[in-house]
Amino acid sequence: MRTLVFDIGNTAVKYGCFEDDVLRESAGGHTLEAVPETVARLRPDHVLVASVAEPTAEWAARLRPLVPGRVLEFKPATTPLPLRNTYATPDTLGADRLAAAVGAAWLRPAADTLIVDAGTALKCDWVEGGHTFRGGSIAPGLRMRFEALHQLTGRLPLVALPADTAAPLPLTGDDTQSAIRSGVLNGAVAEVNGFIAQYRQHSPQLGVVLAGGDARFFQPRLKGHIFVIPELVLLGLHRILVHNVEN
Repeated sequence: MRTLVFDIGNTAVKYGCFEDDVLRESAGGHTLEAVPETVARLRPDHVLVASVAEPTAEWAARLRPLVPGRVLEFKPATTPLPLRNTYATPDTLGADRLAAAVGAAWLRPAADTLIVDAGTALKCDWVEGGHTFRGGSIAPGLRMRFEALHQLTGRLPLVALPADTAAPLPLTGDDTQSAIRSGVLNGAVAEVNGFIAQYRQHSPQLGVVLAGGDARFFQPRLKGHIFVIPELVLLGLHRILVHNVEN
């Protein structure tokens, strides 16, 4: 089975094409206008569209005449899942968070997993026993923190993430830019390590899966063994689509 999934995020649209459960191709920066060419080239059997930003109806309408099988609009509150969801307000749950949980549960069946999704927002989500999504936390991502300091103050400059994400981070900044960089970056690392430590008190065998655009920054700075799976959300969307096609 060949599937194609679209992840419409806050800052970009990504797609992933899977052959059975293997990701064959993925790319960001996609547009609605490019859909016909992408479908014609990849020739998927089934397609899923998920979004945390714009509605999916227009994307689905564009896709249906082009796809021989199912075109599924993923709605966290109503779409059947291969995972139990105990989130109290599923209609407010982001499609990316739930898809990441499905991907982690498929990769680590019967295991407790903490997902650290470092994207536009920094999310830490708990999957219990490989079968139940319990929820988690949402905080500003790295770029959002830099932008907030600049936009919500009178004089603080806009500071960017270092080009070399693996470079050492001084704890004490000796000018305003390095002080902001220390506060944002060292603070975010300490925050995530704190979450990991608290979850490990609850589950000593906890596995941590790291995903998202800033995963490379966090990877060398998080404590303990970490599984890095940048395309975790795409994998989860694929597994949701397979579940709905097969059931």
